[in-house]
Amino acid sequence: MSEADKHHMYACPGCNVFFLRVSNPTADAFKARPRCRASRVSSSFLNLWFYKPMCFTASCGREVECMVELRRECLWEHVTPQLASPTVLASTIKVDVCVIGGGITGLSAALKLLEKGKSVAVLEAHQVGHGGSGRNVGLVNAGTWIRPDDVEATLGTKVGARLNQVLGDAPAQVFATINRLGIDCQARNDGTLHMAHNASGVADLQARHDQWKRRGADVELLTGPQCQEYCGTDKISAALLDRRAGTINPMGYTTGLAEAVQRLGGRLFQNSAVIRLEKQGSSWLVKTADGMIVSDKVVISTGAYTEGDWSELQKNYFRGYYYQVASKPLVGAAADNVLKHGQGSWDTRTVLSSIRRDADGRLLLGSLGRTDNKPTWFIKSWADRIQRHYFPQLGKIEWDMHWTGCIDFTPDHLMRLFEPVAGVVAVTGYNGRGNTTGTVVGKALADYLIDDLPEELPIPFSTMKPIQGAGLRSAFYESGFSLYHAGQCLRVVL
Repeated sequence: MSEADKHHMYACPGCNVFFLRVSNPTADAFKARPRCRASRVSSSFLNLWFYKPMCFTASCGREVECMVELRRECLWEHVTPQLASPTVLASTIKVDVCVIGGGITGLSAALKLLEKGKSVAVLEAHQVGHGGSGRNVGLVNAGTWIRPDDVEATLGTKVGARLNQVLGDAPAQVFATINRLGIDCQARNDGTLHMAHNASGVADLQARHDQWKRRGADVELLTGPQCQEYCGTDKISAALLDRRAGTINPMGYTTGLAEAVQRLGGRLFQNSAVIRLEKQGSSWLVKTADGMIVSDKVVISTGAYTEGDWSELQKNYFRGYYYQVASKPLVGAAADNVLKHGQGSWDTRTVLSSIRRDADGRLLLGSLGRTDNKPTWFIKSWADRIQRHYFPQLGKIEWDMHWTGCIDFTPDHLMRLFEPVAGVVAVTGYNGRGNTTGTVVGKALADYLIDDLPEELPIPFSTMKPIQGAGLRSAFYESGFSLYHAGQCLRVVL
């Protein structure tokens, strides 16, 4: 070994094996020898959390974790072409309605308003689909997270029954919109599977099945060989098949809505964050750093990605996170038998795991929490654990990318509609079900601004009531999720 090489050595803290750093400061490649023993999951929680196996700092200054190549990138962004020539708001524009937030809700509202003859401008702080609309699992679910009977118990029979009906029919609206606009987003209206991981999960699914059946929904509780055949695993004893539902590429769907808005003459401005919202006479002034929209009415649809102090909306939810890990495309008979009928799925664990395939055969796993603050090997260990539990027949999987998104949670898992002042409407609290809820709520808010019929809304407007300790709730949940996932990696829990 040369003297130059000795000056470019790096010791892994897990086992003190040395690695040779790249001498060329512009190169991304590296050499590592021999294989680090710390690449195996340690039995010590402290080692698991704090050590970064097979990592070093290259001479370019970039820290490299070489246990596995796993990109921090959203799959849906990777496979979806970006909108051409994003425009930043740099002048003053007058329109009938300004929509703040370029996600599914805002774009659905803009589309409906344009179809009714209104002029519309959409302001997006980043790029279309940057938030939860483009980063979610892509499940087109019916209903809310809680059982339909619980919805009616919380909201009252009349209001709850209407919300159950609207959201029960929401998948049909999503797929009808996709077909009408010709959106290319891997859409499959083949249903979803809610999978029972234990006996209490089976009881929960039985109750959901019975409650939706009473409401005329096309659902079926699968058991035995039929359940195994649909799920592709013998670790699930029952699964609720909801034939109303399905899957999409959510970024593809969001981008398709944006293109439709532009085709109808809507003005779409990206990288144009709102910094101030104020009333002047009969108009609303929506200001960004470089321009302003003057409008008669305003729709606020920023959800969990609400930024700045121009709105009180972010005080009415607490932020949660959801991460996903995607494999490289899988081929072969074993892979073909995993969710072979095309459903997306999730299990009944409190800290759930979502499982689906994409059009290219990738396996996508997800769970509550975030991965943008965790080392690559931790993420891979978690994904390996879930995959080997449910689908050991797949053998060793090569994981390709991971990403994290935000969710706007409410304590009762139900959304809120607001009209803080006349001419301004807002929504939050989708609790992770924005593909369907955002589609129908966006259209409903547009109809309300045109027709002024509050009884036609999915639920009545609420008074803004800030959630006490929202930041503490977020931190508490995230800490619990992280500990649970560490336990899964250590095989203490599953």
